[in-house]
Amino acid sequence: MSTSVAENVQPPKGKPKWLRVKLPTGKKYTQLRGLVDKYDLHTICTSGSCPNMGECWGEGTATFMILGNICTRSCGFCGVKTGRPESVDWAEPEKVARSIKIMNIKHAVLTSVDRDDLKDMGSIIWAETVKAVRRMNPETTLETLIPDFQGIESHLDRILEVAPEVISHNMETVKRLTREVRIQAKYERSLEVLNYLKKNGANRTKSGIMLGLGEEEHEVITTMEDLRRADVDVVTIGQYLQPSKKHLPVKQFILPEQFKKYEEIGLEMGFRHVESGALVRSSYKAHKHIH
Repeated sequence: MSTSVAENVQPPKGKPKWLRVKLPTGKKYTQLRGLVDKYDLHTICTSGSCPNMGECWGEGTATFMILGNICTRSCGFCGVKTGRPESVDWAEPEKVARSIKIMNIKHAVLTSVDRDDLKDMGSIIWAETVKAVRRMNPETTLETLIPDFQGIESHLDRILEVAPEVISHNMETVKRLTREVRIQAKYERSLEVLNYLKKNGANRTKSGIMLGLGEEEHEVITTMEDLRRADVDVVTIGQYLQPSKKHLPVKQFILPEQFKKYEEIGLEMGFRHVESGALVRSSYKAHKHIH
């Protein structure tokens, strides 16, 4: 590991103080939490115990996962179950749209598990969900955090046709670690997906990476350079945290000054937005990324 990285990381001996978060509070959070519980609404914010839930909800942003909660892939970092997914719920688009309406969400982020078991990879439900949200919530802006759909252009075209304000797809890690971290994914394929989206009319593209899996500084910078070459507009950089003992261990905790350094480098590269910090997640400050 290079000297610059060694100075700005901390070996994983218990969670450092900058990763400790206050419990979410505030009138808007309390109101939304009550609605989620009353109507049994499913958000990634609550099921993923996101540290930024109070802040995002206070700004009228929330994230919803579609196509079930069982993934066909077995990424080493992800807490979502792997296995045989249940059949597609064709009423789901309306359910998600109704949840967004009940919660009065101004900016919604949609994401999903990978559905390699389906001929269309789930892209039809994706498009129908965006349409349903638009019908029921015409003032709500949207970000779609999509799988790679195995790079199949006809599936990507379905997302482009419904024109969400932001289309995002996460690299998750650097090239060297991709096979270990994202077992069924490919680094180059993800870059090609992002590049295809932008070349074919995406208004704003976005990607995210996690740190603390053993990557070196020059690898992170190379990944950011690759994203800029793919004409990606927004990048998020956060600290990886191990969901369970079965998942990949945290190799290091990145210090706040290193995250700040990556933010400065990213802005110099020409990204429109760079969210870089230990608690940053894919949808952090998502409502700002449409501008």
